[in-house]
Amino acid sequence: MTRLKFQSLTAILIAAAIFLAATASSQTPSTISHPPLEPPPYWAYAVDPPASAAEAGAKPDDSASLHISGTKISFTRSQVHDFFNIPDWHPSAHPPMPQIVAHGRPPEVYACGYCHLPNGQGRPENSSLAGLPATYIVQQLADFKSGARKSSDPDLKPVSSMIANETKITGAEIQIAAAYFAALKPKPWIRVVEAKFVPKTHVAGWMLVVSTPHEVESIGDRIIEIPENLERTELRDDSSGFIAYVPPGSLKRGHALVTTGGANARTIICSTCHGPNLKGLKDVPSIAGRSPSYIVRQLYDMQSGARAGASGQQMKPVVANLSLFDIIDIAAYISSLSP
Repeated sequence: MTRLKFQSLTAILIAAAIFLAATASSQTPSTISHPPLEPPPYWAYAVDPPASAAEAGAKPDDSASLHISGTKISFTRSQVHDFFNIPDWHPSAHPPMPQIVAHGRPPEVYACGYCHLPNGQGRPENSSLAGLPATYIVQQLADFKSGARKSSDPDLKPVSSMIANETKITGAEIQIAAAYFAALKPKPWIRVVEAKFVPKTHVAGWMLVVSTPHEVESIGDRIIEIPENLERTELRDDSSGFIAYVPPGSLKRGHALVTTGGANARTIICSTCHGPNLKGLKDVPSIAGRSPSYIVRQLYDMQSGARAGASGQQMKPVVANLSLFDIIDIAAYISSLSP
């Protein structure tokens, strides 16, 4: 449903909402009702389609050396896709990786750096861990293990893999991995651009990629987050980031929601918990400059109850009254900030 249609369908409620708002100044966001969210948006919950027979039978050359500009290191295709020996194109750009980050613990626990990358920046289908408080990272692993944290879309493999594989990590390994990622400094990784029209995309590799032939379409009420350089992203190059196209006006609307709570106190000011410039406060994580696709999923999961750990419970009243349109605007603005 587009923003325009949504507004048309709810126009009949505006008068009542104005009256309620006048009497709700002492209410917290959790006491004001809001229409329920639509189903999980496909563009944030990017689920790979089933492989075709041709794709399933295709066998790319695993012996050829692959290269990227800016480094003399090379890997074969099979090495690029090795969950237990991650391709590290820029080893001097980060501290030495612990065993659990670089190699995991075969055959059960994948290397943490495979999905989250050696520099911790992550990709749209998972999360950026760079600079997060170690205690926060430890708690998220505990929530995945207990079942308190999952995805609103059960077909989202990056989350199901976390639950199936990474929850087998030991307490000592968790502490080591958390300390490594917490010590990394996040860097600008997502370029946020307001646009009416965007490239047509499809889901591949659990994220959106530009379709061929290249065509454009209206952005509608979506965030389209794609690699700046698909080839380098597919080679798991942790120096190649992403571009996120967001709806026109979303940055201004998001700024209002994040800094004031929005009209009728739909939410609370984000810096109350996440600190000045949204760069974290004590054990509360930094959210500035992180993937908008990821932020949308987390706010949606907290509202749906799929993410119900300690932090999810604290956020439940904060997100209770947000529409999907609000969530898009908040994610667009937060992602545009310097990390």
